[in-house]
Amino acid sequence: MLTLALIAITVLVSWLAFDRPRLLERLILWPPAIDRKKQYDRLVTHGFIHADWQHLLFNMITLFFFGRITEGLFTQLIGPLGFVLFYLSAIVIAILPTYLRHRHDPNYRSLGASGAVSAVLFAYILLQPWNLIFVFFLPVPAIVYAVFYVGYSFWMDRQGGDNINHSAHLSGAIYGVLFMLLMEPRVGSHFLRELLNPSFG
Repeated sequence: MLTLALIAITVLVSWLAFDRPRLLERLILWPPAIDRKKQYDRLVTHGFIHADWQHLLFNMITLFFFGRITEGLFTQLIGPLGFVLFYLSAIVIAILPTYLRHRHDPNYRSLGASGAVSAVLFAYILLQPWNLIFVFFLPVPAIVYAVFYVGYSFWMDRQGGDNINHSAHLSGAIYGVLFMLLMEPRVGSHFLRELLNPSFG
């Protein structure tokens, strides 16, 4: 239910911001506003707005499929609000490298839930590395997707020029893995066992 609540809030805020430029400008990650005006809330609010419907739907569909499973584990280990705290902290942690890099750049802006969604996805991969996920309607083992995702994001972050914050994707993925392992160290041995015993499902 918490995953659905996060999706509903994100869809609502993004939808409102689509037709309200002033709202979008207030919520978007704009580093000088944080540095000069101390609007630290932007480190979180940027994760609830998106560039367009396609951007929003891709992130929310991914969160829907993978968030429910990770939410179940988080609820067992650290209570019902644990998943929400993980998600919100992932929004912040994923964007920090970008913020620090562009801290004094008045022309830089970033928005979207991709960093937090990456954290959720990679937490899920630790749990079920061989489960099939669909990439452009093609079934791909989660661990294979993870390897290509990290490699592609790293390469594109160095290339730049496509208006996608690949750095946030990488930071979110790393955070998702580390948070899961710190929360429940046994997940590491579970992941290795699963990795050595492929079972596609």
